[in-house]
Amino acid sequence: MPAFHVSRNIIIEASPEKVFSTLNNLSTWVNWSPWLIMEPEANVTIADDNKYYEWEGSRVGAGSMKITGEEENSSVDYDLNFLKPWKSEAKVRFMIDGKGDQTKVTWSMDSSLPWYMFWMVGMMDSWIGMDYERGLGMLKEYVEEGEIKSKLEWKGESQFPGTKYIGIKTTCGMDEIGEVMMGDFGKIEAFMKEHEDIATGNAYSIYHKWDMKKQQTIYTGCVGVNQVPDDLPADFVSGEIPATKIYTLRHIGKYDHLGNAWSTMMSMGRNKEFKQKRGIHPWEYYVTNPQETAESDHITDVCFAVK
Repeated sequence: MPAFHVSRNIIIEASPEKVFSTLNNLSTWVNWSPWLIMEPEANVTIADDNKYYEWEGSRVGAGSMKITGEEENSSVDYDLNFLKPWKSEAKVRFMIDGKGDQTKVTWSMDSSLPWYMFWMVGMMDSWIGMDYERGLGMLKEYVEEGEIKSKLEWKGESQFPGTKYIGIKTTCGMDEIGEVMMGDFGKIEAFMKEHEDIATGNAYSIYHKWDMKKQQTIYTGCVGVNQVPDDLPADFVSGEIPATKIYTLRHIGKYDHLGNAWSTMMSMGRNKEFKQKRGIHPWEYYVTNPQETAESDHITDVCFAVK
């Protein structure tokens, strides 16, 4: 069986005791799980002692997890059993390395794939690693602040009227996209101050490609316009999102957790909950202006063109 190992870590501003009491209690997982957030209606059954739980849903599949070992304020071990979408087993561990009120948490998994899926081994670190990174980010927020300041709203299908746009097309690492995007939109904002007459007031990021192996993305940060100006800077591009039917998933909260919306939409596509229209790349629409809105109130719509 093709084996693989995944490991990610994060620093949490809390004591190891507080982190440990969260990780060794499976009832807390429903608050910060990077999978359960994609399907709030999934069935979850938690044992009375909070050391075992089962789940089942259309997006998250089905399985169970059991705590098999604990070293107080140091580590927690779990047996993870998947039943759907395919049967497999995994050994999961959280290592807790605390110094005062700061704790490094390392989340790891050792598992294997069915023999006929050997070709996926090289991608598992990227795929599961991204889930782990989302989960650790929410775990950090849950431990530090007592809640996750992020939620999803399924808006469903609607008609997008189409828009012309101007912006900047960029290739960058997934771990640097936030900083790079801020720079791109800073340039776009400066240009648009001199061209307010053509602005529609809408800002988008269109995602053209995700390269999981290289951990890179190609996107265009842009604003809607009613016409393309003649003096467009050399590093700018122009284009159009055509009128089309779309499926929209709304994310409310910090941009740090936007990956939850994208992972959910991709999962829904694989699950055939909508039929994505080829040739039109998905995009984010920034409903609120981040300069005028508190982080917890940011509204971002993730839109996929559908048939």
